[in-house]
Amino acid sequence: MMASTLPFTRGRMKENESLAPMTWFRVGGPAEFLLRPADVEDLCDFLRLLPLEMPVTVIGAASNLIIRDGGINGVVVKLARGFSEIEVEADGLVVGAAALDVTVSEHAAAAGLAGVEFLSGIPGTIGGAVAMNAGAYGGEIADVLDWADVVTRSGEVRRLSVQELGLSYRHSSLPTDAVVVRVRLRAQQGDVSLIAARIAEIRSKRGASQPVRARTGGSTFANPEGQKAWELVDAAGCRGLTLGNARVSDLHCNFLLNLGGATAAELEGLGEEVRRRVQQKSGVSLRWEIKRIGVPL
Repeated sequence: MMASTLPFTRGRMKENESLAPMTWFRVGGPAEFLLRPADVEDLCDFLRLLPLEMPVTVIGAASNLIIRDGGINGVVVKLARGFSEIEVEADGLVVGAAALDVTVSEHAAAAGLAGVEFLSGIPGTIGGAVAMNAGAYGGEIADVLDWADVVTRSGEVRRLSVQELGLSYRHSSLPTDAVVVRVRLRAQQGDVSLIAARIAEIRSKRGASQPVRARTGGSTFANPEGQKAWELVDAAGCRGLTLGNARVSDLHCNFLLNLGGATAAELEGLGEEVRRRVQQKSGVSLRWEIKRIGVPL
């Protein structure tokens, strides 16, 4: 299918668009089509008219994502400026899905709203945070989410409660192909200086314990029940393990690094080798927290 035969959009559509520069790992092949819709109505109209056989993939900040070297077939949807508004209310915030987690925490802090400080430690978008029930530093989306508006594959807007989203540890039960476009987060009035101090503490801890300036993708594996993934990785002797230009971080061994020029296959292969060694050492099968999508080369 050619871009000219796809439904009209008031947003931006590009064909064979490189995705690697949009990901934190800086790896991966191109999108067959990349859509940045103008607003919710534009996205609804586009999906309603898009042939059902055309796959749809949604990406956010791509901070917790490996896009495979062969790229992604079909339409990749990346929400942009029309989806990043933040509306502060007396007891919460209504937030567009493209808004960065850290920006939401800053808006809440400025308004004296407490309860979402943990978002300052999550390097992604609110839409992505809902899709995987992201969490850090003692909080997770399930703790503060009232509802999420999603656009379905048929182009309808549905408002889903936190119960309907089925949030559990680093998981949601979003309908297939649904695009999160707006959410409401609960918060409560708090002391501005205490909120600011908590955000500063989280940023300091994250900077000291994680390779935040590297080409990485956040926590690679989910913590098994009652255990820490990094401790299992360390015990299996995987700290500093390399494959090509991919490396297990020496600073925090639940992080993979692109040392420069790594392929997605090297990063994914290194992760699988870590999983194999952990299984062999401790009998635990680590579950990927980083999402891996697209076509291998």
